[in-house]
Amino acid sequence: MVNPEPLDRSVWARSRWLVIAPHPDDETLGAGALIGQAARGGRLGGILYLTDGSGSHPDGTPRLAAARRAEARAAIRRLSPRGTAIDWVGWQDAHPHAPGSPRFDRDVAWLAAMLRRRRIDAIAVTDRAESHCDHVAAFGFAAAAVRQARRRVALFAYHVWSAAPPNARRRIRTAALRPGHRRHALRAHRSQLSPVMGDGFRLSAEQCRMTPFDILDLCRVRA
Repeated sequence: MVNPEPLDRSVWARSRWLVIAPHPDDETLGAGALIGQAARGGRLGGILYLTDGSGSHPDGTPRLAAARRAEARAAIRRLSPRGTAIDWVGWQDAHPHAPGSPRFDRDVAWLAAMLRRRRIDAIAVTDRAESHCDHVAAFGFAAAAVRQARRRVALFAYHVWSAAPPNARRRIRTAALRPGHRRHALRAHRSQLSPVMGDGFRLSAEQCRMTPFDILDLCRVRA
């Protein structure tokens, strides 16, 4: 197992970060500590959501998508009270666009331009080994944008439904959030924790037992 370096003592200590989440709540579950640490240091370049999150409930209504956007904004305010840019790619939940498709290529070009415009140095995104198709797609989307960015951008994977693999090239560990801070942010995602939006997905008690820090694995991006 690779020993993680503390982020604040690594070569990425002063990097400007973009966090990419497949759905609202993944940002808190997998990268909440990174968001907090980067925001405190003025190094958070934004949060980008790949999908509208409406696949979490059977009806998938526009009302649900709007609710999940509002929940995401509330969670980010709890993690980053100084204000953070939030953007949405707008893919349909659980229906990722295939690499090489017109929509995929258009959105990759848009993200690559954002990386240049915001001077992003590092991306944190869900690991490609995760089981959900949107988590896998988010990784491929980020990697494709890094290849087009025309600037040096490190790509890191965070883990929501997967364990950190033992064979990472390099691994960093964020500073810890204060006790209860991440759970407070997660409570903003009421649709995922309660029946407020009717029958649908629920985060289990085990899934809500989050560590106060994040582990991020450096990934190789093939040309």
